[in-house]
Amino acid sequence: MSAAVVVGLLAAGGTYLVLQRGVVRVALGFTLLGHAATTLLIAAGGADARGVPFAGAGPGAADPLPQAFALTAIVISLGLTAFLLALAFRSRDVHGSDDLETTEGER
Repeated sequence: MSAAVVVGLLAAGGTYLVLQRGVVRVALGFTLLGHAATTLLIAAGGADARGVPFAGAGPGAADPLPQAFALTAIVISLGLTAFLLALAFRSRDVHGSDDLETTEGER
């Protein structure tokens, strides 16, 4: 139950930040959405009801696939965050602001 609340709060905060005007806020929103996805994958794997995911641990061992998916989600989120922050830095250099509304019509 608590993981569902955490996922809901992270997704709501991430969605709110993605809809903002600044690229840095959009990047932070995608970071929160990435954390929500990772928390959802770990919670869906049922790691609290099983043991450790080691080879030869027996029938009560946890499934390592949700943990691998979560690690993949972390790497994708990190790459997307780095790209968006580089985009925000470049936008500030070129336009003087990272505001998406003011830089849309300028060329």
